[in-house]
Amino acid sequence: MIKLDVNSSAWYGDKKIHLTFPKAWNVEKCLMNGHNEKSLSQEELHDRFEQPIGTKPLQELARGKKECVVIVDDLTRPTKAYQVIPEVLEELHKGGLGDSQIRFVMGSGAHHFMLLDDLVKKLGPSIPDKYRVFNHNIYENNISLGETSFGTPVSVNREVMKCDLKIAIGGIIPHRNAGFGGGGKLILPGVASIETIAHNHSQVCNGRGEGRISNNESRLDMEESARMAGLDFVVNCIFNADRDWSELVAGDLVEAHRAGVRIARQNYLTKIVKEADIAIVNGYPMESEAYKVFSTAIESVREGGDVIVLLHTPEGSRGHYYNGCFGSDFGGRGWSPEVYLKKPWKMNRVIVVSPWHSLADESYFGVGSLWVKSWNQALDLLLEKHDEFGKTKVAVYPYATLQISEKIASYT
Repeated sequence: MIKLDVNSSAWYGDKKIHLTFPKAWNVEKCLMNGHNEKSLSQEELHDRFEQPIGTKPLQELARGKKECVVIVDDLTRPTKAYQVIPEVLEELHKGGLGDSQIRFVMGSGAHHFMLLDDLVKKLGPSIPDKYRVFNHNIYENNISLGETSFGTPVSVNREVMKCDLKIAIGGIIPHRNAGFGGGGKLILPGVASIETIAHNHSQVCNGRGEGRISNNESRLDMEESARMAGLDFVVNCIFNADRDWSELVAGDLVEAHRAGVRIARQNYLTKIVKEADIAIVNGYPMESEAYKVFSTAIESVREGGDVIVLLHTPEGSRGHYYNGCFGSDFGGRGWSPEVYLKKPWKMNRVIVVSPWHSLADESYFGVGSLWVKSWNQALDLLLEKHDEFGKTKVAVYPYATLQISEKIASYT
């Protein structure tokens, strides 16, 4: 038997899934360029803050300020914010801000709010104990700032807007609408109202943004909104295979972000195996939004082949007030019955391997997807269609929510 391990359970222990295959099969583990990049040392993190892109250093921006907010992405994102928050706080303290002048607001956008256990995982145990940490509410307590040139009515979290220094911490990851995460996206949708989010997602977004930054109206609308809100400083990371910070860009919400995207394009670049009989796409490290794996899967699998989605998280698909399903035939403003994967499929089957199953979540992975509890059950289904002794071509993408093809990496 061929044996292969992949990571799983981000935020729930970062465990391993053990995969086995018949000896005769041709199995290729497809790694991104940045798979083995080392985590940044504390000295390297400090250096990035000392030389920000497009702005003054954070401690200089902090001088003379009265109130500071640090906006942080939520558990749907792999960002280990606790790895960089001490450096952010040190810079703020050097700039003269005391602990009572600093608060954190979770940039969860239209996702559901975070519990204390979630906050500890994301921020570290000392932050909720020592600092005020607030969830964002897309329906209430947002302040109108006017409209963008794209017609988006901009309303932003009241607590964020009362602060005269605004910082955002998040990851630069592939995104189907905004091109890549990070930058101004921590304002819109991060701490924006449902009206702002809905207009950007439905009226501005053209749905073809993955990997694209230039002329991406959804991204430009987000950045214009972030300028209106007065976002002063971003701290954006690029991830290695273990979702550690292998690189960091800090500074202006556009200039620093663009520098980070250039790094990210090469870091996440993966050679896609074409015409695979079986494409295995692992939801790690964004397993609660594992439907993001399908662009890689569809580019890799042959017509009539099989797609296996590895989905190891007790969260299921995290609640999404904009495009989530809230009944048998209705949902949020952006919901549709086949919002992420529509038929007819290129592949024969979509098989989801998940120890936890929610019938209501099946629609995220295509109506008609097959769900099993273990890898062995999935392998039994594969052996029904693929000869154990044949030269079956298998492509395994160990962190498919991060990985991008050469086509996507080549976009500007």
